[in-house]
Amino acid sequence: MRVLVLNSGSSSIKFRLVDVADGPGGAPTPRSALLHGIVKGIGGDATFEVTTPEAGRSATKVDVRDHAQAVRLVFDRLADSLRGIDAVGHRVVHGGERFVEPTVITEQVEAEIDALAELAPLHNPACLAGIRGARAVLGARVPMTAVFDTAFHRTMPLVAQAYALPRELAARHRVRRYGFHGIAHASLAAGYAEATGRPLERARLITLQLGNGCSVTAIAGGKSVETSMGFTPLEGLVMGTRSGDVDAAVVSYLSEREKVEPGEVERWLNEKSGLLGVSGRSNDMRELLRAAEQEKDEGAQFAIELFCYRARKYLGAYLAVLGGADAVIFGGGIGENAPEVRARICAGMEWGGLRVSQARNRAAVGLAAGRAARISEDGAGLEAWVVAADEETWIARETARCVRRGHS
Repeated sequence: MRVLVLNSGSSSIKFRLVDVADGPGGAPTPRSALLHGIVKGIGGDATFEVTTPEAGRSATKVDVRDHAQAVRLVFDRLADSLRGIDAVGHRVVHGGERFVEPTVITEQVEAEIDALAELAPLHNPACLAGIRGARAVLGARVPMTAVFDTAFHRTMPLVAQAYALPRELAARHRVRRYGFHGIAHASLAAGYAEATGRPLERARLITLQLGNGCSVTAIAGGKSVETSMGFTPLEGLVMGTRSGDVDAAVVSYLSEREKVEPGEVERWLNEKSGLLGVSGRSNDMRELLRAAEQEKDEGAQFAIELFCYRARKYLGAYLAVLGGADAVIFGGGIGENAPEVRARICAGMEWGGLRVSQARNRAAVGLAAGRAARISEDGAGLEAWVVAADEETWIARETARCVRRGHS
């Protein structure tokens, strides 16, 4: 089965064409990608990048106003390669309480994803635009599925899903902890299992997806039992521009003091806080590490310290949730490529059996998608790994499984 994966972000669409074969017991098993790429900078200075085994990587500037046009561009530029695809898999950020597993997309499903946009206004509309753009090109002849970021966290116990709000009020407005980055966390766990040969059913893992958005998940027996993001992606760790955990009263307090609407304060927490707000300089960890090292920039130094402190705090909490763990797994742009950040997060965790090898940690950068490297010392009671998250391959696998079952 040839599956095209479309992973729509707020200003980009990543794509990958994957040949999915039958593995042991008939389980869908993705093979190497036939091509992959990205349209980024949608609505601004956009770029179309594609990599194929035959031609390698190429990049061109393009004029792309919206996601629907970006999808059309993908199909126009890659018409010969995309002829004969059997299914399309879409990443959708928020599935709410309705969508708890990959789902064949129908008109009704589209409408429900649209209705969930109020819970993910920056993400679900972009995902929906990708779906409608692909449908405009392919019509009804090619099945399409939605794979939901929130679905992986459906297994969290009720005590981990709930806020301590009046129950009737929370139920009426669907206020609960949904969790996000589920596809990435599932991919990190799968990469660890493949690298070690250890079945997930017998593993306790803590996965840290660290990029511009950041989250941490406790996984037991292959299932999410706790995660740091909640009702929205704002809760939890310090991120590129998001504050992470903050006292809820801060919103009304700043609203009153600054004479602005609460929604404006929420925008500050999402877009002007995190590494950017604390450093006063940048949301890019690479820039902050450079400034801290070469310029001794105190704002950059403190932003990095706060970022690592919050991650380490969650790491300790999730060891308590799981009653100990077999491995800590780093992924995402920062998690995969910033050895100093990994070392700082793990510092002082020897009490939990976590001992990081400096040499292995420094060497584990730039891993190919799906690859893994152990960075802990031999004999460490709690292992540490770096896994290059591969969301698109995971989506391809789930899409093939869903289409074959005819699930909707």
